[in-house]
Amino acid sequence: MRPNRALEIGTGLFVLLGFAALFFLTTQLPGSGIQVGGPAGYSVTARFDNVGDLKAGSPVTMAGVRIGRVAGIAFDPTDFKAVVTLDIDRRYDTIPDDSDASIQTAGLLGGKYVGIGPGGSDTWLHDGSTIEFTQSAIVLESLINKFFANFAGSRSSNDAPAAKEDATP
Repeated sequence: MRPNRALEIGTGLFVLLGFAALFFLTTQLPGSGIQVGGPAGYSVTARFDNVGDLKAGSPVTMAGVRIGRVAGIAFDPTDFKAVVTLDIDRRYDTIPDDSDASIQTAGLLGGKYVGIGPGGSDTWLHDGSTIEFTQSAIVLESLINKFFANFAGSRSSNDAPAAKEDATP
């Protein structure tokens, strides 16, 4: 009866460890919305025409370094734009206030994230600031549709019969 009890305890610990690993991985997903620890930074907003499939919890990067995360996305019915709230880590408190924000894709089909390009101002973003210069997400499907529409348009104009030239001297 003793070996059976040790097997049950080992199995229970293994299952408990599996649940702990699953919880940890869930908190690491950008779209989970779960943040371990409190907010340790400041909040800025940016307005975009199209956010694509950007999600709350997605990274905010500058020069390829993660400096924060997307805290939330809302729709403003007055100007019909998406308002994205960004939580920037307090360590990065010298970002120029004329910086630009763009929604970028990690790889060809990867997830979306917000990339911030530095400006040249001597004043910094602070809690409650708004990033004025933004570039919306590039949606791959719309680019493909435009390509095929242009391709079909050029084919139909090339297939048109040429006008006959007047051969009179």
